[in-house]
Formats: sequence, C-alpha cells, structure tokens
Amino acid sequence: MSNLLECKDLTKTFGSTIALMNVNLEIARGRIVGLLGPNASGKTTFIKLCNELLTPTRGEILIGGHKPGITTKGMVSYLPERTYLNDWMRVSDIIEFFKDFYDNFNPEKAHDMLGKLGINPKDRLKTMSKGTKEKVQLILVMSREADLYLLDEPIGGVDPAARDYILDTILSNYREDATVIISTHLISDIEKILDDVIFIKEGQVVLQKTVDEIREESGKSVDALFREVFRC
Repeated sequence: MSNLLECKDLTKTFGSTIALMNVNLEIARGRIVGLLGPNASGKTTFIKLCNELLTPTRGEILIGGHKPGITTKGMVSYLPERTYLNDWMRVSDIIEFFKDFYDNFNPEKAHDMLGKLGINPKDRLKTMSKGTKEKVQLILVMSREADLYLLDEPIGGVDPAARDYILDTILSNYREDATVIISTHLISDIEKILDDVIFIKEGQVVLQKTVDEIREESGKSVDALFREVFRC
C-alpha cells in the first residue's frame, strides 16, 4: 500500500513558540485517520502546512510525492475549522463557484447530498442555522474527487444528531483509494469510523497506530487510551 502523505522532521515555530517539532509520519492511501489531541496541540498547524497556508520552519511534507503547492491543490480538499463562506450567497451560487474553481468538483454529488438533507440550493446561507451551514460546507468539500481530505474539527460545533450525519457523509463520499484525516478532540464520536489514529501532544507525535492495534495491545478503546495519555 503506497503512502499518500509523508513528513520528515517537520517543524513549525512562531518566534519562540513551538507548534510542531520533528514530526515524522507516513500515511497510506485508503485510510480514515484521526489526528487526535487537545486544543493547542498542533493539529490545525499540521493541516495548514498540508495546505500551504503555512510553510515549515524545518523539515518537509510530501503529498503524493509533491511538496504542498500548485500540484497538490488539486489533490487536497480542505475543511477549515471555521466557516469561510459568505452569508449573502445562495447555496447554488457557491456550487457554481466551486465547479468553476475546482476541476474535480462534482456538482451532481453536491446536489444529491443537499437533497438528502432537505437543503434548498436556492436558500442563502444567512437564513441557515450554524449546524446547517457546517453541513453545506462539508458537502462542498466531500463533493470534490480528491486524493486527500483534511477535515479540521468537522463535528466540533454541531449537535450529536448532526454529528452522525456528518460522519455518514464522510464515509459515503470518498473514493476507496483516497485518505481522510479528521482533526478532533471528540474521540468517542468518531472512533467508530477510524482506521488509524495519531496522537499529538505539544507539537509532537506520541503515538501512531491502527485502531485494531490499540485494542489488541492495550485492551482499551481509542477514547480510553486517549484519556490515559492526555489525563483528561
């Protein structure tokens, strides 16, 4: 199984503040990976480095063998932690924008997911609840035929029922050879869909294992081991 993402001594500092330190990772294709850690552990910094929104202080990151840049823009579909869509826009306008901007965006898939949710494409975002806006944004991200989906706290701001929908949407709408990385601290909610987990603490990777390895070696769930490692 070939690796989709590789990090070699990846380090990012902001002045005297260390956000990531000597991160070494290999992430294969066709996996759902939990990037797990408490707030301020380095999860969002890592995801932004993958998207070239930040540049490494030292080390490198490769996606499909390429450093983040023009080539990887078409490979990566990114869901940021905060909504970035303009409230005045209709959902249908945003779909057309994504269709023009991304060659791998599938508008039919987007409309199909909207229909299943009962969201009217003619509605403006400003008329929607926060949870519905987050669902729209996730639909847009998952409607791209990408190689790597980077989802930063996709369930952090929505109610439990919406979380189930979001997880189902993720599971049902990515290619088998694509990889999904989900950054979150809500472990119990996403554990059921994960293949692999990465624990990150104070900018350093302290564990990378499959979910099956964790259960077989420790006799614990991912959530229980997380609470033990991070004492929460």
